[in-house]
Amino acid sequence: MTLQVCIMTPDRVFWNEKAEEIVLPTNTGQMGVLKNHAPLVTALEVGVMLVRTKNEWTSLALMGGFAIVKQNKVTVLVNEAESAETVDPVQAEKTFTETQKKLSQVSGQKEKVEANFAFKRARTRFQLVKKR
Repeated sequence: MTLQVCIMTPDRVFWNEKAEEIVLPTNTGQMGVLKNHAPLVTALEVGVMLVRTKNEWTSLALMGGFAIVKQNKVTVLVNEAESAETVDPVQAEKTFTETQKKLSQVSGQKEKVEANFAFKRARTRFQLVKKR
């Protein structure tokens, strides 16, 4: 028996396949899920989700949301999701560098929150393509 993993964004089902194991980017760190995992609901941080099907690992970028684990079904609801194939590595690195610089320069509270989110998103996309 395996896990049925469904990743949904506001406009579509992004991923709906079976997996042996997943690693979720939660607000408290990475969390692995195997079959027969205890039921839970967890918030997700902007980060890379790892999915193992047979002996192959796939990396997916998740842009915040939450996950529900119950009876070997994992439902992931996120604002946005991307696979490495859809991200331009050169642009991802450039955006990561720019947002990192901007984050160190902002001063107002609102600007810090916005810059931090942009940085996390850019970092996640850059991590995704570095693993290719």
